[in-house]
Amino acid sequence: MGRAFLAVVARDLRLAGRIGGSGALSLVFFLMIVALVPFGLGPDLNLLARIGPGILWIAAVLATLIGLDRLFQADEEDGSLDLLSGAPAPLELLVLAKVTAHWLTTGLPLALATPLFGLLVALSPTGMAATSLTLLVGTPALTFIGAVGAALTASIRRGGLILAVVVLPLMVPTLIFGVSATDAALGGTVPFTTPLAILGALSLAAGVIGTLAAAAALRWGE
Repeated sequence: MGRAFLAVVARDLRLAGRIGGSGALSLVFFLMIVALVPFGLGPDLNLLARIGPGILWIAAVLATLIGLDRLFQADEEDGSLDLLSGAPAPLELLVLAKVTAHWLTTGLPLALATPLFGLLVALSPTGMAATSLTLLVGTPALTFIGAVGAALTASIRRGGLILAVVVLPLMVPTLIFGVSATDAALGGTVPFTTPLAILGALSLAAGVIGTLAAAAALRWGE
C-alpha cells in the first residue's frame, strides 16, 4: 500500500516537473491578484495591512482552482485512470496520493511564497508569518475539496467553470477560519490557536471526506 502511494506521488511530481503548468500558473495568478488589489484600493498602507490577510487568502482560494480540472481528467483521457482503478491498491489510496502530489506542487508553494507577496499588501512580519502558517494548514482543505469537484467533472471537457461553481461555496468555511486565525495573531479578541485548530480540523476532515467522495465520484463516472 505504502509503495503504491509513494509511486503515484512520485509519478505525478515527475509529470508536474516535466510538463509544468498548474503550480507555476497558480503562483503567477496569486501574484497578479495580490499585485492588482493595491492599485484598486490606492496607496493607503494602513488599509492594505488591515485587509491584507483577506486578500492573500482570497487569492489563494482562486489560485488553488488553477489546474484542478486536470487532476483526474488527464488520466481519464490517456487511460491511466482505468489502470489506477483496476490496481490492487484501493482507489481511495491512489486518489489520496494524487491529491497530495497536487498540493505539493500548488498549495505548498503558495504558502511558502506568502511572506514575499505579503510585502505588496504592507503586512507586518507577524502578519506574514501568521498568514503563511494558516495557508500551510488550510490549503490542504482547499485541495481536497477541489478534488471532489475534479472527480465529478473528470469526464467533462472544459469542466473548469463547473468545477469552480461546485467547490467555491464549500471552500468558504476554510477561508473564514483562515482569515480569522491571521486576524487573531494580529491582535484579535480570540487566541490564535483557536481558529488555527479549527482550520486544521477542517483540513483533516476534508482529507478524509474528500478522498472518499472523490473515489466514489470516479467509480460512479466509469
